[in-house]
Amino acid sequence: MADTSSDTTAPGPDEAQQQALAWTHTARFLTTASRLDQLPPTELPEFAFVGRSNAGKSSAINALTQQKRLAFASKTPGRTQHINLFELGPREAPDALFADLPGYGYAAVSRGDKLRWQQVMADYLATRRSLSGIVLLVDARLGLTELDRRLLEFVSQRVGTGTVRLLVLLTKADKLSRRETAAALQAAQALLAEHVTEQADVGVAAFSALSRQGLGEVARLLRDWVEAGG
Repeated sequence: MADTSSDTTAPGPDEAQQQALAWTHTARFLTTASRLDQLPPTELPEFAFVGRSNAGKSSAINALTQQKRLAFASKTPGRTQHINLFELGPREAPDALFADLPGYGYAAVSRGDKLRWQQVMADYLATRRSLSGIVLLVDARLGLTELDRRLLEFVSQRVGTGTVRLLVLLTKADKLSRRETAAALQAAQALLAEHVTEQADVGVAAFSALSRQGLGEVARLLRDWVEAGG
């Protein structure tokens, strides 16, 4: 995916991006689950949003869907311990699902809860049949942390075989200069090359929920995933 500047005056989305944003705006809550077996089976492509608790995951989902509180952002990062599913497309004929997974890497919950959720997320990412894409959210100022790298290693097999697409969103890009953004993108791409095969469908983009940088581009990519068959 092409780099975009960190300026807040980026040009508006083109027609395809506008259509994609109209599609993401249809997102609506479907269900919540604390265990994998509570999630409904589905034939729809499912795109999972994952990342550290302070990476701006909820803000990114809300920005993409143009809804202020679709994804709940807890005042205490790391306390949201459910998988939340959102349905997209016409109500009578939905065509995709967003899965908001709990944030990881925050110390606000007990060790027992952490271990339980690590297992739930691992099972989801390894076995969820409808999983078609992973959106990994990373604070652009920090880059991919050790925990992010562990997640990449864990999903590398499914991503490497081409059964699951991967997009790394460098969030909070409005905090960086153009040069810093370019360096962050380059570093992320280099790390991805170490963890996934060349055949994998992998992208990297700078993103800001505040300035809307990358918003139309990311919405269009997710829509393209659906049109390509999930």
